[in-house]
Amino acid sequence: MDEYLESTDIIDYTHPSVAAKARELSQGCSSDTEIAKHCFEFVRDEIRHTGDAGKGITTLRASEVLEQAQGWCYAKSHLLAALLRANGIPTALCYQRLSCSEYVDGIYCLHGLNAVYLKEFGWYRVDARGNKEGIDAQFNPPHEKLAFELGENGYDLPDLYAEPLQVVVVALKTYKNYGEMVGHFPDIEIKIE
Repeated sequence: MDEYLESTDIIDYTHPSVAAKARELSQGCSSDTEIAKHCFEFVRDEIRHTGDAGKGITTLRASEVLEQAQGWCYAKSHLLAALLRANGIPTALCYQRLSCSEYVDGIYCLHGLNAVYLKEFGWYRVDARGNKEGIDAQFNPPHEKLAFELGENGYDLPDLYAEPLQVVVVALKTYKNYGEMVGHFPDIEIKIE
């Protein structure tokens, strides 16, 4: 579990603003599950999804996401991981491969979300992408309510990651704003057996 508790260059929970927000969100909580819910709802509801905003910069590090109050799903998952890890809750990054026809017809891309280790339930996936019409992600363990259901040719990547996939990091470093990122979303195809 140690790797899912580390502060890293991207999941930088030792950054003063991230550490302070993590402490703030845990105040008054009596369990890891309650802390996880507060952190999840903060990222889901208070950090804008860049695609929904239709403008803005691309963020990567948890501290940048918090500072700008905006990020793509991947970046939002980095912030959620940082807030939870700062509170001693093991948190992984995970991905789905989905149709990105909301932005560009006929393409697929990765979608970033998290898996949180809760003592009462084990690994539990949450999706802090941000709700809007047609998307209603919730925190209600052990029941999973993610932002998207898998459609045709969509699938869950089977692994839990301590660090973001390199293809995600490269995309977030390369495409600096909404206009640049649309059409260049990170994607990988893997064989699911």
